[in-house]
Amino acid sequence: MSFKTHREDSLSSEVSRVGTDSFDSNQPESACQKSSTMKDGLKLNPNVDNTEVMNEKPLKNRVKTKLLALELGGLPDDKLLGLKRNSSNLSSDSGYSIEHVQMKKGVGLLSGVALIVGTMIGSGIFISPKGVLAGSGSVGASLVVWAFCGLISLLGALSYAELGTMITKSGAEYAYLQEAFSPMHRTLGPVPAFLFAWTSVLILKPALFGVTSMSFAVYLVQPFYGDCVPGDLIVKMVAVLCLFFITFINAYSVSLATKVQNFFTVMKLISVAIIIIGGIYMLVNGNTEILKTGFEDTEPSWSMIALACYDGLWAYDGWNNLNYVTEELKNPHRNLPLAIIVGIPFVTICYILMNISYFTVLSKYDLLMSTAVASSWGDVVLGGATFIIPIAVVFSAFGGCNGNCFTGGRVMYVAAREGHLPEVFSYVHVKQLTPLPSLMVSVLVASCLVLFGEIFQLIDFFSFTAWFFYGLTMACLLVLRYTQKERHRPYKVPIIMPIIVLLVSIYLVVAPIVNDPKIEFLYAFLFSVSGIVFYVPFVVYQKRVKYMTNITWFLQIVLMVAPSKYVPVE
Repeated sequence: MSFKTHREDSLSSEVSRVGTDSFDSNQPESACQKSSTMKDGLKLNPNVDNTEVMNEKPLKNRVKTKLLALELGGLPDDKLLGLKRNSSNLSSDSGYSIEHVQMKKGVGLLSGVALIVGTMIGSGIFISPKGVLAGSGSVGASLVVWAFCGLISLLGALSYAELGTMITKSGAEYAYLQEAFSPMHRTLGPVPAFLFAWTSVLILKPALFGVTSMSFAVYLVQPFYGDCVPGDLIVKMVAVLCLFFITFINAYSVSLATKVQNFFTVMKLISVAIIIIGGIYMLVNGNTEILKTGFEDTEPSWSMIALACYDGLWAYDGWNNLNYVTEELKNPHRNLPLAIIVGIPFVTICYILMNISYFTVLSKYDLLMSTAVASSWGDVVLGGATFIIPIAVVFSAFGGCNGNCFTGGRVMYVAAREGHLPEVFSYVHVKQLTPLPSLMVSVLVASCLVLFGEIFQLIDFFSFTAWFFYGLTMACLLVLRYTQKERHRPYKVPIIMPIIVLLVSIYLVVAPIVNDPKIEFLYAFLFSVSGIVFYVPFVVYQKRVKYMTNITWFLQIVLMVAPSKYVPVE
């Protein structure tokens, strides 16, 4: 593809002598081979034989050769996972053909459940209740919306489980759109996947990353302002600092990021338990007046109900996050659907109980006027211990932000590997085995959205574009059921499930636009289709980006990254 770097012919001819044929023991060693930079520079750990063979082609990039020669010589054994040696016909002192690195499969069932729960229970449940109530109009209708959103999330996630166990690439929607539609037409087939990557990289994932960090910032600085509202500038600055700190953690080590995620998932479950137990206590003491209002003042407009679902579904967002890291998931055929079946119903029950707890002490007016619903609840129920809620919510939002960062860069990583984005975005750090370039771009875009956007505007913008692609992914499942009938499906859902989610997606996209057109919807549509401007010249006509090869080589040296490769699940 045009975004990929183009190798120089002179380099290709030079390094081709370092391939497997050059080191055949039956051939005389040439002077050129004796002076090979690969032979002189690469001194790998002798235990490298324990790694598996991935690539048997000679390295075709001098910069990669020099960079890896400098980096790999000092790597400990545990860092050699994913670095593959061409060992089939090489002696211990012969050259090496190391062209790709591979991220580790470090996500098991428990970590998968923690990722789903940890990213779903981020900041949405602490901010979105007032959005759901404003759209639905009544206490009873808002609880119905929360239950409905949980059901739709479960049906969507189970449909994604079928796709994820059949197509074991990371990237979720991008991988599935590419698999379903690309074979249909050489030029037009890849368009949906490309447009999703375009929208996701620049809006969807960074927006979610940024919104969660802003929630973290609001709850962190609120105690210092008492009854006053924190200034926008300080909130945004704290949010940006949070974004960069979390990105550093994820770029430094996958293991560290996973430990951070597990810790903050436990902390957020503690905060959820505090609110639920407090609600039970208030119910036992007879605080049921607000709940008894039931469906009074329910909003009659279906478009307003759809907007309420936007806010509710944003709180549930994360139900598909495990599909973004399928390549890093151990035994995805089993663990992907099982983690979904365990995680999403658990989150749904927690959300409904938390909202009931809110309504034991907060009237509709109080909830709508609150900028921090959980803190307002804590002022009434916990009294002097109300400081617990901001601390717990800060932990929860931070954990959600970490989970979004962990999964957010994978679309860019996979799309670049497929040639739809600059190749360097698919590179992985040779020591840390993390997708450093894609993480860096994600945090920069998220910071821009934080500095120039409002939190609820970002939620509406994200929901509109996201559900368009969620619906399109449901269509992928239906298309693959028809075009690849005989393909093995380790997990298969009833066909009615994706159909229901597809219909809901269409409604969530169309109804608000028809009933109450907003300029944000037009911006979302225009931005999504504007990717065609880049698709036609760079993908269809494969135009080269001037100096892209030099830029890629420079970034390899500065960031110490190398190409990666997809290895199918056996």
